Amino acid sequence: MDVKEAALDISHWDGTLSLNDFSIAASAFSEKWKRFNPGVPPWSWVPCPKQHLVSSHRVEGYLQLENFCCVKSSEKELVEVTLTQKAESGRSNKEECFDYATLVCSEQPHEVIHYDFHIVYSASYRVPVLYFRAYHTDGQPLLFNDIEKDLPGNSAKLPSESKWTFITQEEHPYLNRPWYKLHPCGTGEWMKLLFLGDPLLTVKGQLIERYLVSWFSVVGQVVGLKLPLGMLDSIVSTYSCTNDEKNGNTEK
Repeated sequence: MDVKEAALDISHWDGTLSLNDFSIAASAFSEKWKRFNPGVPPWSWVPCPKQHLVSSHRVEGYLQLENFCCVKSSEKELVEVTLTQKAESGRSNKEECFDYATLVCSEQPHEVIHYDFHIVYSASYRVPVLYFRAYHTDGQPLLFNDIEKDLPGNSAKLPSESKWTFITQEEHPYLNRPWYKLHPCGTGEWMKLLFLGDPLLTVKGQLIERYLVSWFSVVGQVVGLKLPLGMLDSIVSTYSCTNDEKNGNTEK
């Protein structure tokens, strides 16, 4: 039987993923992001050489979203834009942008802050980890105190209030440079809680394809990135229809 079609018992699942499951989940997540977030940069897969001594045919890698820009005005207000949106700021596309980000319009001089986000698989915790960095247009990196000021009010409180979302600075496992990351401690625990009791999760493939969307709906808030409701609704409606078909509940 195909692993994706294997029966699933959430009560015996520990909330983690294998490396192979992560690559499948990453593909599903990036496709949905592109579909529901056409106004922001896409997530792309970066293949990397294996980091482990154990021989394996599996290709390691991570997801990246780079050149996500925040325009900071002199009044410390933030406007989330992309490089494309910045170039086309004079066009009448502001309504489309508003669907995906909270825009604060200002006539004051502003400064562009660039953010790079990577979703990397942790072999130790067997869960995804969000790495990120921020820098000025000239490449000068921002200190965490400055990054924290740029986060939305509610997001800035999360790292200090939750044991599951505290931020540390460590060496990026593939780039060998210091990046900030949301520590993965407890990720498996709260991921299991998210899915526990969900009647739609009946096979492993459903869990894998929904994993990163559900995971990012939590960790993305810490860095001010929110998923569109349509992206969250799609994973529920897709599998709801699939289960109805399997159970013979389709309307005729």
